[in-house]
Amino acid sequence: MSRFSFSRWRTRAILAVTLALVLTLATSIFAFAAVPTVQISSDPYTNSTSEHHTMVEPDTYSFGSTIVAAIQSGRFTDGGASNTGWATSTNDGGSWTNGFLPGTTVFATPAGPYNRVSDPTVAYDAAHNTWMIASLAISTSGGSVLGAAVIVNQSTNGGTTWSNPVVVHAASGSENLDKDWIVCDSTSTSAFYGHCYAEWDDNGGGNVIHMSTSTDGGNTWGSQKNTANNATGIGGQPLVQPNGTVIVPIDNANETSVLAFSSTNGGTSWSSTVTVASIRSHTDAGSIRSGPLPSAEIDGAGKVFVVWEDCRFESRCRANDIVMSTSSNGTTWSAVTRIPADAVGSGVDHFIPGIAVDKSTSGSTAHLVLAYYYYPVSSCSSSTCKLDIGYSSSTDGGSHWTLTTNITGPMTLSWLANTTQGRMVGDYMSTSFNGSGVAFPVVADASAPTGGTSCGTTGVTCNEGMFTVVTGLTIHRGSFALTNDAVVAGSDHAASTLPLTAR
Repeated sequence: MSRFSFSRWRTRAILAVTLALVLTLATSIFAFAAVPTVQISSDPYTNSTSEHHTMVEPDTYSFGSTIVAAIQSGRFTDGGASNTGWATSTNDGGSWTNGFLPGTTVFATPAGPYNRVSDPTVAYDAAHNTWMIASLAISTSGGSVLGAAVIVNQSTNGGTTWSNPVVVHAASGSENLDKDWIVCDSTSTSAFYGHCYAEWDDNGGGNVIHMSTSTDGGNTWGSQKNTANNATGIGGQPLVQPNGTVIVPIDNANETSVLAFSSTNGGTSWSSTVTVASIRSHTDAGSIRSGPLPSAEIDGAGKVFVVWEDCRFESRCRANDIVMSTSSNGTTWSAVTRIPADAVGSGVDHFIPGIAVDKSTSGSTAHLVLAYYYYPVSSCSSSTCKLDIGYSSSTDGGSHWTLTTNITGPMTLSWLANTTQGRMVGDYMSTSFNGSGVAFPVVADASAPTGGTSCGTTGVTCNEGMFTVVTGLTIHRGSFALTNDAVVAGSDHAASTLPLTAR
């Protein structure tokens, strides 16, 4: 081999090794392989008034080795679903069973008194060994879609058999209930161990926020209570600290700011709201149904993390990041920071987040997972938008995060349930850690419909089901610091001047 040839070979070899090293580092730092998923529930109903097969808007909760998910099944175009479905794993997400709640709607077995049901959420009461799924019961009498009651189905055998529902609160007069949520105090050392709390708003009363408390495993519920300042809002997610303090992050009625209020006396009374932060949101393309409702969770020491979609860090508000604020007491909140799942200016649009915190961790070593829907290219149309589901993780209490890892997708928007407020995967989604510290998101995923190209069209069968990951999400040490970059955008999300309804 000539000296020239050897030199050229050595240069190429060095370049090859260098390139391989760069690619290896890029793979390990900037991207991870897509995550295998498994379907855990599908819509079995056949009533012609719903869009089948569609499942949307999951919530999850975990305790010990059990994870329970609750899901809208058989979505109606103008609000609600045929029933609330459930999917339960009793072995840390290793396998799942599923079914549908009894006594809720006219489509349930046995049939219930309500026309539809919506907004399912899950809680566990350790003091009474009772799982609960709260739902918004809907009436369509008189041709209007109205929130008739907040109801709760219970399970005392680990989330695989459910009772007929009990009524938390039934609407009367001009009340029109919306967006319920439920949580229980399951810390044995808390003075209010075994208290459960339900939250909802009354759209008929300008979205006034209401709370109710149960102390007997959800069998009976107290009268509805307001905040001290009779606040209005939507999309609250109550959380309970280890000392028994209940903190409720919630949007104001027009989704232009995030609020919070609390109770330190077991739900006997509720504080006035404080402002966590303003909201500056980008209207997601393609007429997908989305908005800046909060997702909130709590670590083992009681620190609250609240996230929402927001465009304040993006030039001209061209896309949403997921942003975060935290609090240890519910009254004082940190400045809004951007979770760096993708670079500023990348054009990636993130929305409908679901945050999870491993409650066996806390402080600077808390493990967090954030799952969300996203468009890789924000500037798209209903025919060109590609919808993906991804996640980012942190092992240092949210100080550093990984870049987006794709879970599944892309989906075409016409594959999704069609509603009067846009194509729908849900107003919220959810992720929970199992007892072994592994995170399981439950998400609406769709494939091409059968018999046509557009879900919701006559003669077309949709294929939108409920999925989770096969072995849980890998939690990586993030390399990218949480940022509070200079705010560079206003909002292109027009604030409503009327009370919102999101059922």
